[in-house]
Amino acid sequence: MEDELDFDDEAEDAAPPPPGGTKNYITPAGHARLVAEYHALMKVERPRVVEIVHWAAGNGDRSENGDYLYGKKRLREIDRRARFLTKRLAIAEIVDPSRQPNREQVFFGATVTYVNGRDEERTITILGVDEADLTRGEVSLHAPITRTLLRARVGDVLRLQTPAGPDEIEVLAIRYPE
Repeated sequence: MEDELDFDDEAEDAAPPPPGGTKNYITPAGHARLVAEYHALMKVERPRVVEIVHWAAGNGDRSENGDYLYGKKRLREIDRRARFLTKRLAIAEIVDPSRQPNREQVFFGATVTYVNGRDEERTITILGVDEADLTRGEVSLHAPITRTLLRARVGDVLRLQTPAGPDEIEVLAIRYPE
């Protein structure tokens, strides 16, 4: 069926496996964003670029045809990204943080507020590697800060190894989506 994702194991662009044989956790929202990106590439952008390449190819000399050359390059980029997305979605394990029964400890999907040794307060949300965006305060499940915070409780003082040396952090709050 055309609407289904093709999880072909023989694709040339294999996505890197999660570190240390861990699972590739992703939230339902993150999974939906990756699926939407895949469908936008394959159902909207790729057909549009194919049409442009087809039109440009009919214009004659392809070696100096910018529309043709750019279109072929863009098709390769779209296909590469689509292969990457299919690999990541194939190994993704969807975990809904709102269903976390133990809300007293830090696990995947938690939003954690902590203070470091310089009295700087920070809030981060722990997400999957394919959906984390540091500019939005989202960190990967495999980030050093996350490894330090996992299973911590409010009030715990932890030792975080940073490039500048060890730092003590204290967990101030733990929240999960409702």
